Formats: sequence, C-alpha cells, structure tokens
Amino acid sequence: MIVIENLIKVYKRGKIEVIAIRDVSLTIEDGAMVMLVGPSGSGKTTFLHLLGGIDRPTAGKIIVNGKNIAMFSDKELTEYRRKEVGIVFQFFNLIPFLTALENVMLPMQFSGMSKEKMKKRAKSLLRMVGMEHREQHYPDEMSGGEQQRVAIAVALANDPPILIADEPTGELDSATGLEIIKLFKKLNEMGKTVIIATHDLRLLSYATQILRIEDGKISIN
Repeated sequence: MIVIENLIKVYKRGKIEVIAIRDVSLTIEDGAMVMLVGPSGSGKTTFLHLLGGIDRPTAGKIIVNGKNIAMFSDKELTEYRRKEVGIVFQFFNLIPFLTALENVMLPMQFSGMSKEKMKKRAKSLLRMVGMEHREQHYPDEMSGGEQQRVAIAVALANDPPILIADEPTGELDSATGLEIIKLFKKLNEMGKTVIIATHDLRLLSYATQILRIEDGKISIN
C-alpha cells in the first residue's frame, strides 16, 4: 500500500519558487491500476518521480509498505528503486549499444544472480512481453512499440511490486499504444500495482482508480 500525506514539492528557479505538488494526501491500494491524468505542466511527472524515489519531496510523507521513503538515505533510495519499483519512461531509456536481452539483464547486475540465471530471467521477461524474437536486436533496430515492450521488461527485471509509467503511449500510434496498455493491465492482473500518467482518456476504462491533477493538486475519481 502507498499512503501519501500532505505531500509538497517546491522547485526554486533563481529567486522564484514553483509549487509543483500542493499538499496532496491519498492512498493507493496494493494491486490497483491507477491512471493519473491532467494537462501538460500540471505536475504528473513530478508526482511519479516522487513515488519512484527519483526526486525528494519538500515536505510530507510517502509511505510505501509501512516505510516513509521521503526519509530514506541516498543508499536506501537506490535499493528502493532497484527492488520495489519499476519505472517506464515515455522515451524508452534503453541503452543504445546493448541488445534487448542485455538491456533487460542490466538491472540484475547487483542482484547476486549468476549470469546464466540473469540470462534465463531476461529471456523469460522478453517472452512475457512478446519480444523473444528481438532479444539480439539493438534499440535502433526496433519500432517504438517494440522498444516500449523491452523497456517494460527492463522495469520488471528485479520483479518489483510497483510499476510506474510516465506517458508510456505518448510516442506510439493509437493501436500500438492500446497494445501497451493491455500489457500493463495483464501485469496488473498478475498482482502488480500499476500507476500510469497519461493524456489518453481512452485508457481510463482500464483503471481501478483515476487521479486528476491540475496545478499540483490531485483529486480522486
């Protein structure tokens, strides 16, 4: 379970303070399929970065499975990102000089698994996302939809209970984007908590919880 209490994020740009997240409190249950919607600049990415441990809040609590990650040290946040949360970015974030298989193996480097076990798991994940036929291809040899599927496999590498995706269909055509969302839904049905920021209102029908954000304030539908 994720419990957020009085969350605030303020960025300083010179002498100007920008309030990106304004006193947000909410709960996300384990196994939820959450859609976060709102206009550009409303705070969606900031909110996801706070949940993902990429950024730190100015004030408030982010309690994940009973632990307030807002109080974590840098080392603890690194472990959190490695074990507890998988993050899928809009622009895929694959390493261009690594194959699909090598990209998926990369997050496992510090897991203690042998190379053979890492390879076996990476192959299994690529098969799960329908990309086993591309395991020896490099990112620039794949379509946008294929790269996004590989990126999802990368996010799943260490079997995190939480998946966070920032506009995962933003760079894809409508049909491919829908396939990606169906893949997220499948992962949700397997027990993952999935939190997706999106502009695509067609995707809301897949959600168990809808969060609307505007000017840093979140309302729950």
